[in-house]
Amino acid sequence: MTVGKVYLVGAGPGDEKLITVYGRECLEQADVIIYDRLVNRKLLRYAKREAELLYYGKEPGKHDTVQEQIHELLLEQARQGKTVVRLKGGDPCVFGRAGEEAERLAKAGIPFEIVPGVTSGIAAPAYAGIPVTHREHAASVAIVTGHRSEAVDWEALARGCDTIVVYMGAANLPDICRRLAAAGKPDDTPAAAIEWGTTERQRTVAATIATLPAEAAKAGISHPAIIVIGDVVRLRETLQWFPERQGGMVDVNASS
Repeated sequence: MTVGKVYLVGAGPGDEKLITVYGRECLEQADVIIYDRLVNRKLLRYAKREAELLYYGKEPGKHDTVQEQIHELLLEQARQGKTVVRLKGGDPCVFGRAGEEAERLAKAGIPFEIVPGVTSGIAAPAYAGIPVTHREHAASVAIVTGHRSEAVDWEALARGCDTIVVYMGAANLPDICRRLAAAGKPDDTPAAAIEWGTTERQRTVAATIATLPAEAAKAGISHPAIIVIGDVVRLRETLQWFPERQGGMVDVNASS
């Protein structure tokens, strides 16, 4: 029996031009493309005409159930001798569960490759005029999940990291800012929330950790959103270059 191969591909953060050359080549060769909720659908035009396109987006509260279905689907399609692309938003190894999928493939003896992508935690701030590192402002950056804010060592981050980038933190933004303040981060630490980064729907709210939760709520910021905390947020006053959705740019105490 001929066994196929699975490519775990990062689609990039939203702007279709940010997919890698190799990622596009994988799409062009795939017999099956299994894509998630945050993938730019325009990328599917690179699929060959006869390719099967399967949507497996994860809605809140159903991640584990859908993930198990994806594991089984990857194995099933590859065992039929097909070239399979698992297309994920951002980078597949940054909160993309590629490690779990690769483990299942390896255990079953299915060949696979991991194709890195541009991750939203770097790209969305860049499109908002916020470099996550800067020689004069930040020598370190931490990428953390906001989905389970209670599981993160916020005290260590508050003490030891210049820039904190939070994925999946929109719903827990008040708790995240409260925990950082309790850990010693000054209330006037600059912070920003970037919604739908790198897309035509991008909006940014820049404030401080004391005021960002209220200002983000006022602006209606929701997921998907990246939260950036640290002095680098101040740089957006001069570095903001990407045209955001009209009426969506909000700055509150960004330079305080």
